[in-house]
Amino acid sequence: MKILRNSLPPAGTLGPFMALLCACAFFATQSERFLTLQNFSLILQQVMVVGTIAIGQTLIILTAGIDLSCGMVMALGAIVMTKTAADFGLSAPLAIALGLAVTMLFGLANGLLVTKAKLPPFIVTLGMLNIAFAITQLYSGSQTITEVPEGLTWLGNSFRIGQANILYGVVLMLALYLITWLYLRDTAPGRHIYAVGNNPEATRLTGISTDKVLLGVYMMAGVFYGIASLLSVARIGAGDPNAGQTENLDAITAVVLGGTSLFGGRGIVLGTLVGALIVGVFRNGLTLMGVSSVYQILVTGILVILAVLTDRMSRQGGR
Repeated sequence: MKILRNSLPPAGTLGPFMALLCACAFFATQSERFLTLQNFSLILQQVMVVGTIAIGQTLIILTAGIDLSCGMVMALGAIVMTKTAADFGLSAPLAIALGLAVTMLFGLANGLLVTKAKLPPFIVTLGMLNIAFAITQLYSGSQTITEVPEGLTWLGNSFRIGQANILYGVVLMLALYLITWLYLRDTAPGRHIYAVGNNPEATRLTGISTDKVLLGVYMMAGVFYGIASLLSVARIGAGDPNAGQTENLDAITAVVLGGTSLFGGRGIVLGTLVGALIVGVFRNGLTLMGVSSVYQILVTGILVILAVLTDRMSRQGGR
């Protein structure tokens, strides 16, 4: 099947990777602190949560969808984990399981509305963003949950490599990228995700249930948001009801910069990791240069527009 053979470009991350190298080379000339192991460890810590959310966002965008609710669903998962543990004395594994169940249920709801009600993903997830935000504020009482059991913050611990402290949460994020990459590359369900995004009607005619594929993708994305919830709690040591308000756009930015097409069917999840690192490198490098955060946002916006424009031009050129 042609759409399956062409779905995984072998050089899908080459452009983003070259952009990452160029960014690193530039900032290395601007600050002597940039090219240190400790600084690179800090960058990985800063992209850990968004990078994990972006895995789920990648799966959805590969099907030509989008999820605007991912950041707030992540925040709700973090509040569920921390508040149930603090209020009811639940063990860390049970609190984590409840948080994952909540985020997966939001993914299921998104998937059902997209597949059964045939609503546009943009509208569905925009509505879910507001629902998740409201539930988070109501359940937490708009208060940060600070009584967090040690089991919820373990991934915030670190080990040393040379002069750098590497969080266990960063290792988990990298492992998730590797597992997802192998899943998309080497399994039939992973290939079906590309096929649905490339040509859903042709995929349906081959006997593949596009609704089942989409439903599975939104539920898997919900699981990744739940894992990101745990990483968020581990990193800051608390459940913050005000978290997640920009992570949806940051995750989409990482996916787009990583070379995944917003039109679906093209991209590679490892590119998303590179995209997340590009954003992290720019923000870190500009901070070391003393540049205002406003300009950091400006640069990120320009990069996103250029990435989408490049994708559109490449599609037109391939016709």
